[in-house]
Amino acid sequence: MKRVSWIAAATAAALGAVCHGALPAATADDSVSVLVRTVPLVRGSLPRTIVVYGRARPAPDARLALMAPGAARVAAVYVHTGQAVAKGAALVELEPTPATAAAYRAAVSAAQVARDALVRTRQLFAARLATEPQVAAAGKSAGDARATLAALRAQGAAGPSTLRAPVAAVVTRSSAIPQAIVTEGTPLVELARAGSSVLVVEAVPAQALEVTAGDPVSVAPVGASGTIAARVTLRGAAADPASGLVPIDVALPPGSMLPGEAAEATITVAQVAGFVVPHAAVLVNESGATYVVQVEGGVAKLVPVHVEVAGGDRDVVAGALDPRAPIVLEGAYQLQDGVKVRYANPAGKGGR
Repeated sequence: MKRVSWIAAATAAALGAVCHGALPAATADDSVSVLVRTVPLVRGSLPRTIVVYGRARPAPDARLALMAPGAARVAAVYVHTGQAVAKGAALVELEPTPATAAAYRAAVSAAQVARDALVRTRQLFAARLATEPQVAAAGKSAGDARATLAALRAQGAAGPSTLRAPVAAVVTRSSAIPQAIVTEGTPLVELARAGSSVLVVEAVPAQALEVTAGDPVSVAPVGASGTIAARVTLRGAAADPASGLVPIDVALPPGSMLPGEAAEATITVAQVAGFVVPHAAVLVNESGATYVVQVEGGVAKLVPVHVEVAGGDRDVVAGALDPRAPIVLEGAYQLQDGVKVRYANPAGKGGR
């Protein structure tokens, strides 16, 4: 009976010691470690980029507008928007209006009368029956009549005329309507010189301020499998009042995109230097701060860092890092400062 009581007392004492954390020294294992995979810490740089969207448009110096040379009736329209035309191709046929035709006939008659009057005045001057001022006045009248006639001919008043493409181009707009009466200067057809286009994208002002002319751009047309290498030619100095965005022009290689085609553009605005680490090695703590884990002397060290550039599978970070200590790539979430580590990678401290 006494033996049973002694065993019960001993058991109770042991349980009390466990509850109060008073474990025997033999159970505290200082050799506990975490299995990790590391990579060397290296210096390098990555591009800082912005991603924007837009559409291809004719380059400003490639746009052409063909207008009515004078009051006329649209007799025929031979093209439509989006059509490619060769140099010299017929675009629109015009006929003079009745009023224009009448003005032309009157100008022809006036020019003939002025020419005859000049001839008679010169004959009279030769016979000493007219003065030099009279000859000069007749000459001026004849010259004015010829100028008026030439202007009407240039306006197409002499008869039907055809507007033709001055260069090989694409029709970007056709506003001519058959049988319509148009006045001088009315736009009829707008062209874009073939193979000359820009991608017009827009960025928020904070991003746009980082962009400068000459920045490299990778253009990915919607639905295409590849990308196009291009460069920024112009960054707007003001935001569009309607959208609040800043326009940016990107020069495209000839024939690389069709006018109106949409694309995504990745603009490289800078090369950022620092410590380049795998993206998976950058962790976030409970307060939202980023950090990495280095191994120094076989134990873990948590180092706060700032991500300068997030470049997909690699990041550029800045912080109080030891260039000689490797970065933990796998197993970092189990580590705290001072925890011992074991290397899963055969290269140990140095490699993957």
